Amino acid sequence: MPRKKIKVRAILIVSLVFIVYFFMVARPVPRETILTAKWINSFETQDPIYLNTAGKTDPAGSELLPFTLGYHFGYVDTSGNFAVNRIRNSDIDLGKNMWTEYPPEPSDIEIKNIAGETIINIENTRGYPVLLDNRIFILGSEQNSLSEIDTGGNVKWTYEFGSILTDMDVAAGLVVAVSLDGVVKILDSQGKRIHIFQPGGSRLEAIYGCAISRNGARIGIIAGYDPQRFLLLERFGTEEGEYRVVYHEFLDRGYRRPVHIQFVDEDRRVVFERQGGVNCYSIRSRRCIFVPLDGELAAIDKSGDSGMLFLITRHMYQPMQKELIGIRLPKDRGFSGLQNKNAVFLKAPYKSEDIYLGRTQTAKGQSMLIVGGGAALISFNLEKK
Repeated sequence: MPRKKIKVRAILIVSLVFIVYFFMVARPVPRETILTAKWINSFETQDPIYLNTAGKTDPAGSELLPFTLGYHFGYVDTSGNFAVNRIRNSDIDLGKNMWTEYPPEPSDIEIKNIAGETIINIENTRGYPVLLDNRIFILGSEQNSLSEIDTGGNVKWTYEFGSILTDMDVAAGLVVAVSLDGVVKILDSQGKRIHIFQPGGSRLEAIYGCAISRNGARIGIIAGYDPQRFLLLERFGTEEGEYRVVYHEFLDRGYRRPVHIQFVDEDRRVVFERQGGVNCYSIRSRRCIFVPLDGELAAIDKSGDSGMLFLITRHMYQPMQKELIGIRLPKDRGFSGLQNKNAVFLKAPYKSEDIYLGRTQTAKGQSMLIVGGGAALISFNLEKK
């Protein structure tokens, strides 16, 4: 059998196994919401297969969701059609409406729109592109500087840091950047530093993760190692750059690598990983619960709406083994201690080397989960019955 046919056949087999696993675990989820498989699309065929008879396509104008899975990247709409489906030949970065592919040591960078047209050309970059919140940044080649680029490809501002950046997040015109020397800096839309904070208190003071709420009012960080801590900063007073710590929690020894942290549920909660599971912090109740998990967190749903959050875990000694996890977010009035073993309502194991997890809304207002494995994407609607 020709090598090409063997490769295509292997891809289809992996995709088939992926589908079977999901159908085996399909079940109702909390609050009378049904997780219904809607479509599956393979990168090879590029034609969605609809898995139920109710509404085969989403109305025009549905949101495009960026994805990366193995050697493929692009954008898919909520009806399962690829707006972009490309094979990755080098490094990539995907924004909501623009993307770029660039070599290991780029000199010039082209920013393209969904149609694949070059909309911005950045010359003499001396760094790597970062696309966040419809803004374009260049992380310096030494990873200790940050520049913002305007729509003409010109540098708007540059900020030099005292150490290597370990993470950054952008929202509400603000940039939160954290570094290996344990410093948190907040920059305004003009690149001016408006706040600086150094948590300290650990044997190693590096910051391993950060997130900012959509309105810029709150910032979550994972700081230090031995011990590691979660801290929540909140804006106060009348000045834009006035933040103070309103909550902190020790996370045992911690991780010496980037740590997942994300605002979810319309910024009402912060979810972050810790050894043995994930924590969910409620802004309203100022309390945190721990949800134990098997395996290590590999991906996290960025919306966490409808009272549910989805994750994908992986296992260190079984690299092909993955598991889709559904978590019921606790009600603020229903906290019942620091651990919530009953929060997990869905466990769906499958085998794949690479993974993708996305969450969006269809044009009809339904919440949609898109999961990737093998060489395929599969979607599920969260439908109330």
